[in-house]
Amino acid sequence: MSGSENSVLLKVRNLRVAFRTGKDTFSEAVKGISFDVPVSRTVALVGESGSGKSVSALAVMGLLPMDVARIEEGSSIIFDGQELLALDMADRRKLCGTAVSMVFQDPMSSLNPVFTVGYQIGEVLRLHKGLSQQQARERTVELLAEVGIPEPERRVDAYPHQLSGGQQQRVMIAMAIACEPKLLIADEPTTALDVTVQRQIIHLIQELQERLHMSVLFITHDLQLVSEMADDVIVMRYGDVKEQAAAEQVFTHPADPYTRALMLCRPPMDGRRPHHLPVIDDIIAAGGKAPPTTGERIRGYQPDDETILEARHICKDFTVKTGLFQKKTFHAVKDVSFTLPRRKTLGIVGESGSGKTTLGLTVMRLHQATSGEVIFDGRDILSLSEQAYLPYKRRIQVIFQNPYASLNPRFTVGQILMEPMELHGIGESASDRRDLAHDWLKRVGLPAGAYRRYPHEFSGGQRQRIAIARCLTMRPEVVLCDESVSALDVSVQAQILNLLQDLQDEFGLSYLFISHDLSVVRYMADQVMVMKDGGMVEMADADKIYRNPQHPYTRELLAAVPQDRYAMKPLS
Repeated sequence: MSGSENSVLLKVRNLRVAFRTGKDTFSEAVKGISFDVPVSRTVALVGESGSGKSVSALAVMGLLPMDVARIEEGSSIIFDGQELLALDMADRRKLCGTAVSMVFQDPMSSLNPVFTVGYQIGEVLRLHKGLSQQQARERTVELLAEVGIPEPERRVDAYPHQLSGGQQQRVMIAMAIACEPKLLIADEPTTALDVTVQRQIIHLIQELQERLHMSVLFITHDLQLVSEMADDVIVMRYGDVKEQAAAEQVFTHPADPYTRALMLCRPPMDGRRPHHLPVIDDIIAAGGKAPPTTGERIRGYQPDDETILEARHICKDFTVKTGLFQKKTFHAVKDVSFTLPRRKTLGIVGESGSGKTTLGLTVMRLHQATSGEVIFDGRDILSLSEQAYLPYKRRIQVIFQNPYASLNPRFTVGQILMEPMELHGIGESASDRRDLAHDWLKRVGLPAGAYRRYPHEFSGGQRQRIAIARCLTMRPEVVLCDESVSALDVSVQAQILNLLQDLQDEFGLSYLFISHDLSVVRYMADQVMVMKDGGMVEMADADKIYRNPQHPYTRELLAAVPQDRYAMKPLS
């Protein structure tokens, strides 16, 4: 990586981090890695879940849980000429609150829900800058304005839950830059954000970097983002560095088969729809080349398609409090209609707050519709009583976005899979249901031993596979996929998308596929509906809408997709 010795802000040498696996046993998660972060440059740390990239960042920040983790002897982390591992906790805490800051992936897990955002940003200023309460408040308003929060004088007194996901992430960035750090570590800061908010956050980080002359260590699994914003790239897998070089070198002449695999397993944006996306192991086995595909899928709705579900003039209103005795009506979904054919996929896209998830949940009867009809199997299921709707519940299922919240932490995976089968009378005996549960675990790529384990013992991607397996135990006909692959690594995402395609072919499933990832939607969907402010602004076959969008908002969404700065050469 470029940068002379005296222009390097952060030097990591032979970093080894081990986690306790038993009373006296440890397992290495980071295995002697070395890298530099030069002054005023952006270095991207890329890899899948479990690669060690976030652990490396936490080691730099001094935030590893030292009761279960340890940094091995011989490791060195030098920041601005100072060995961080030689500092005591007080000095380390002071340094990492001022000269080094970190933005975490999930702002709702990082922001305290019982304090206003102004108080939380002000606390940083009072603690590290010695500002008075009034001075901290004034500076906090300035910071909120700098990161693009509208009406900062009012939002300074807002609580985290009163802000959108993009605004919450902006608050985290405001908190991180409050002391004007030399190094900003951004750990997956845009993973759960839609493309327009993602672009705003990336531009914000780039503007702050230029103004404050910061270095940025950007941790992500999204290579599209990396190609747009990184100067240098470090690729990690299983705790090792597989490749590191200038971004142009990595993207035009990737040296390691794993780097090539990460690039090739993303869904294509050119509309080509192979039967299967290539996955990491297959690409590495092929020496870094994409395995040959077996053809393309027929796309779009056809005149002879059988309609399985039809939504007619769906409206959903919410009543929100605006004062102690005042309320107003919020129109979340406004007169939306669509048809879903059997064996086809309707993609639903739009920014956060567009109403796409509310529409899906209303169709599933998880929200009560204000008005409208959903015709399924010849009946309006929205007008049925709970008792009359019960037989339809098994046939219409949902895979939620957040596997951390949708799985009962007190149940084993086996219990999670068995419970819905017992409720709906699937399988003739407990033994049959256990066999089905094991079969579905295998289908979604989890080992048989997962059956007796608990959700907290799995990664986010593995938990999402469990959620998908639970849904599919019902053998549904319609599945609502609500951002169901948004939190997954590209390789796991490819496996799950392939699985969903195979299940659609095998069982004739129909999908309502909600996502902010436009490349995934283009790969999966036969038809795409674009939503904005609760209404539908455009709907057409997937290829048509991507090649020739008619509505200005659709064009705006597509323009926000990260663009590769480098044309990757054919892999030989």
